[in-house]
Amino acid sequence: MSDDNLRYSREELAEFEQIIQDKLTAARKEVSFIKETLSRRNDSGTDNTASSSKVLEDGADTAEKESLNQLASRQMKFIQQLENALIRIKNGTYGVCIGTGKLIPKERLRAVPHTQHSIEAKMARRD
Repeated sequence: MSDDNLRYSREELAEFEQIIQDKLTAARKEVSFIKETLSRRNDSGTDNTASSSKVLEDGADTAEKESLNQLASRQMKFIQQLENALIRIKNGTYGVCIGTGKLIPKERLRAVPHTQHSIEAKMARRD
């Protein structure tokens, strides 16, 4: 097996790097928006007159804050995975399945650019 079959070319890696950078930009914007939304929710409004419905609103607010916190947490994890993928591009290990040692197909990397597993390895892990 030649070295060409074990690594993607610089041009191919540049394409994946651009995909990752685009996803990173979008994910960071989303996290920023979520944080902004959460900080606005923490500001108490001036309408504190309706005490009977306030309890229900507090419960809904708490549930919404929890949901936004979970979403922010998932996005932060996604950002970390994308940043790790950029490191793998720099050190030459990007696109190589950690389960099989084979190249992950380009189609999979375009869809899930932070993956470290081929479909074959992913399916084997589930069994």
